[in-house]
Amino acid sequence: MNVFTKKPLWYAAGLAFECLECGNCCAGPDEGFVWATEDEVAAIARYLGLSTDETRRRYVRNVGSRLSLRERPVGKDCVFLAPAARGTRKCRIYPVRPTQCRTWPFWKANLASPNSWALAGLRCGGINRGRTYSLEEIEQRRDVTRT
Repeated sequence: MNVFTKKPLWYAAGLAFECLECGNCCAGPDEGFVWATEDEVAAIARYLGLSTDETRRRYVRNVGSRLSLRERPVGKDCVFLAPAARGTRKCRIYPVRPTQCRTWPFWKANLASPNSWALAGLRCGGINRGRTYSLEEIEQRRDVTRT
């Protein structure tokens, strides 16, 4: 291979993922950030039937110049993660969840190497299960995510 030939991405053949609704991607134990834009906060407010100001006061925190959804003080779960039947945990704002949530697990950090993907799979049982996402689908999700 010459120096001008680009090495294929390790996931060029695609990656399998199926959401199992376990909520592990939204749960602690460590503090994290669920980045949201002003438009996403406004969509959440509409969905909850609240004003944008009330939604920001209750559910959003400022982190530098960015916005992040709040976490519960104990356990560090996303404030919108609610228990559901049969051991699943549901997002209370699923139809309007932020882009970061919509693009899991196809984040740059998880796609950095096969080992990174495998480590994400230790927390998320849906990795390497279900339908195979094409390289194009993966890249589209990867490229819109600001984690």
